[in-house]
Amino acid sequence: MRWIIIAPAEAALTGLVLIVSPSLFAWLILGAQLTAPGEALGRIAGVAMLAFGLACWPENAMIKPAAGAIWALLAYNVLATIYLCYLGTEGSFVGPLLWPAVALHIGLAVIVARFVR
Repeated sequence: MRWIIIAPAEAALTGLVLIVSPSLFAWLILGAQLTAPGEALGRIAGVAMLAFGLACWPENAMIKPAAGAIWALLAYNVLATIYLCYLGTEGSFVGPLLWPAVALHIGLAVIVARFVR
């Protein structure tokens, strides 16, 4: 059960990166630069992602993770995978980390799905 900590940690880390540098994040994932409004929205999204990661952090991942957090993490990883795949196949926004991000979210979805009850 120690693997379940990876999903909320990834969400919180993504939030931190968005807060610190949404343009860097946008370039790495989408291969595009952000406008000033995009930077602002990126930071807001970063705060939301950080809060999401912290809210989903299991109290004790070795004993009993919260069912709601598990479902939230599964939904996040599945939806992120679908949207990133859409962006990649549509072709407008493809950065050097897009497909590794897709692979990460698929892997996390599989890991988290094992804990759905």
